[in-house]
Amino acid sequence: MAKTSVSTMLKMKQSGEKITTLTAYDASFAKLFADNGIDAVLVGDSLGMVLQGGDDTLAVSIDDIAYHTKCVRGGSRELFIIADMPFMTYATPEQSCMNAAQLMRAGANMVKLEGGQWLLDSIRALTQQGVPVCGHLGLTPQSVHVFGGFKIQGRDKEQADKMISDAKALEAAGAQLLVLECIPSVLAKAITEAVSIPTIGIGAGKDTDGQILVMHDLLGISAGYIPKFSKNFLVEAGSMPEAVQKYCNDVKSGAFPSAEHEFN
Repeated sequence: MAKTSVSTMLKMKQSGEKITTLTAYDASFAKLFADNGIDAVLVGDSLGMVLQGGDDTLAVSIDDIAYHTKCVRGGSRELFIIADMPFMTYATPEQSCMNAAQLMRAGANMVKLEGGQWLLDSIRALTQQGVPVCGHLGLTPQSVHVFGGFKIQGRDKEQADKMISDAKALEAAGAQLLVLECIPSVLAKAITEAVSIPTIGIGAGKDTDGQILVMHDLLGISAGYIPKFSKNFLVEAGSMPEAVQKYCNDVKSGAFPSAEHEFN
């Protein structure tokens, strides 16, 4: 598999080839994903829920993410690794740079920050220091208590317009990738068309430039329930490698996500 980079993902957007992404937290699954067609992985603060058993992501520390990033890098030298910046680790540009440096040293190729235009100074500072940045709009899990729970975002016009404006501003500040989570598919399409950087959707419909799922949902081993936007690919496959391959093939072909996985 050719090594993924920010430039290859941009070329994929421009050519219409979908980008396949999963969360990863250790070396064994990193190798599995690299060997079976995944373009990039996210060391997500979702580990606070799927690995640590928390109700949300807020207890995850920068040391937690750095540790799991190092583990994922140990499993594959080729994978493009995006590492989450956890709750309250990027409140200022200075703090953002210090914590991003720790993640890049652990093996990340890019860091991900949740939020809109208040992040612009931090994004500029990071990119000036050579740190690629992924933005994250829509349902941003670190703001779960502000939202009053894990709720769909961007359903009213004012919220949707602000999200489009935020996406453009994040790109202008230097962000090179954008995750869109739990927003109406029509809004995700509008954002994808409004920016020149690739968009990766989770619960954002089929018109984003790529898709991401939590690996535990893909394999049907999540504690609790599998969200509406996800799918257990292991049920239809004979093994974990085949499940990953099916996910990649379905994303590339446009078969996943289907209408049943979208929000209106």
